Amino acid sequence: MGASSGISRRWVLKAIPVGVLAAATDGALARPAVAASTAFPQPVVSTPRAVLGPMPAVLDQTLDVRYTETLIPGYGNVTTRTYNGTIPGPTLRLRAGDTLRLTHVNGLPPNQPHDGNHNRPHHANSFNLHTHGMHVSPSGNADNVLLEFAPRTADEASAGAPEPHYVTTIDVPADHPPGTYWYHPHLHGATAEQIVGGMAGVIVVEGDVDEVPELKAAADLVVCVNELKLKDGKVPAFTAGNWVAGIPSTFTVNGTVNPTLTMRPGEVQRWRLVAATAFTALRLTVTGADGDLTMHQIAQDGVTFATPVARDLVSLAMGNRADVLVRGGPPGTYELRADGVAGPLMTIQVTGTPVEPVMQLPATLPPGKPFLDENDIANPEADREVVLHADPGVFGGAFPTAYRMLGSNPTPAADPGGDLTRDPAYGLFDPAFVNHTLELGTVERWTVRTDEVRGAFNHPFHLHTNPMLVTHRNGERLDPPVWHDTVGLVGGSPGDSVTFLVKYEDFTGRAIAHCHHLHHEDLGMMQLVAYVEP
Repeated sequence: MGASSGISRRWVLKAIPVGVLAAATDGALARPAVAASTAFPQPVVSTPRAVLGPMPAVLDQTLDVRYTETLIPGYGNVTTRTYNGTIPGPTLRLRAGDTLRLTHVNGLPPNQPHDGNHNRPHHANSFNLHTHGMHVSPSGNADNVLLEFAPRTADEASAGAPEPHYVTTIDVPADHPPGTYWYHPHLHGATAEQIVGGMAGVIVVEGDVDEVPELKAAADLVVCVNELKLKDGKVPAFTAGNWVAGIPSTFTVNGTVNPTLTMRPGEVQRWRLVAATAFTALRLTVTGADGDLTMHQIAQDGVTFATPVARDLVSLAMGNRADVLVRGGPPGTYELRADGVAGPLMTIQVTGTPVEPVMQLPATLPPGKPFLDENDIANPEADREVVLHADPGVFGGAFPTAYRMLGSNPTPAADPGGDLTRDPAYGLFDPAFVNHTLELGTVERWTVRTDEVRGAFNHPFHLHTNPMLVTHRNGERLDPPVWHDTVGLVGGSPGDSVTFLVKYEDFTGRAIAHCHHLHHEDLGMMQLVAYVEP
């Protein structure tokens, strides 16, 4: 495959230009202010380069991470950690069977010393890389979130040592489902602060679904929603349990507050919706003064449906993605809105000469992944259970709440005979303790629930490496079941529960399962899993 062979060009039609980046002497990355464009912004796109012979195509991309003064149209200038000086980072477009090779430059300042609890914020200037939702190896230099890409030490920086480079190499399986994924840092103790500063980007795996005639005819647009926590033009350091409670979230779409998207009456567009949020779930609608636009969902978390599903509401927990087809209705102004978010995420102007004939929606799609069979469950009497649970007032100091994962195989208590609600270790992440040993080729059933009583709270559950087929929600069977890699669990009396099937396939190594409310993950709501040969 050549540098653009097999890769769609529709995304290049509506892009905002990005200025040339220049390294500044103070460790920040400065760039000229870019005036807001009337075109709908799209992230810069990286595609594979040509390779000779039968070798897989390789997408080579440098991700330069440093403090950047970045213009957010509709908000202003902020100084925050970014990938390549932009929010979001570049979109990586490739195909199943390709190799993704990322060179990470850590141009951040030295870390502050930390010799305390690993379930406290620390090493805010170290990171690593997670390709969220992708079925790829969690080991070695692939999708390994147990690695640390550290900056220079203070002594190295004083001596003028070069900024460290790290390489991630991911071989995408030839049968990987085509769809929308995303990447972000995932170093325990630093994840939330980095993501609410804008460190995130989109991955698109192209494949058979993109050859469906109705999809080939539609504009293919990334709609990446970032949730930023900004005060005085910066992201506050994570120094207390109530960290950013008083700071309203700033939501951007492709780095702009409330950008405007234009479509013609009768035109169909494909929106790749990405909830690159750390704290807020998005219940999305497209509303207008004289009516709403229907979102025809064709994929969830990177896996294509068999047929489009018409929805007035699309719910995305933190980390979820949904591909939707939207057809322009009567001329007018519409808004993409999320429940609980004050303003529109983006504005849609339906205007211009109507498309004649009206663009059509596909009747069927090539399904992204076959369903699992409950008859293949390895041991029906030994289902796994996870309970997402918080105990307030356990610890003294700035972080009093214990964010636990209980159920099957919780992390052992420091005092098994004591009061477990006050225990300093029970159910909290321990990097030396494997909570779940999972044999390749095995199908198992998990039930995950939250006992959170506050309805405003959402504890999304995310399992790395293998997707989950959700079969039941709150005890009710789904027909059909739906593939997820992250599933939202809203609190209440009782809180939400889901049951899913999962098959551990292809890759051995250690990975994690955790709450994707990333404040909670950094404070210990995470477990270690080990994928092993039978």
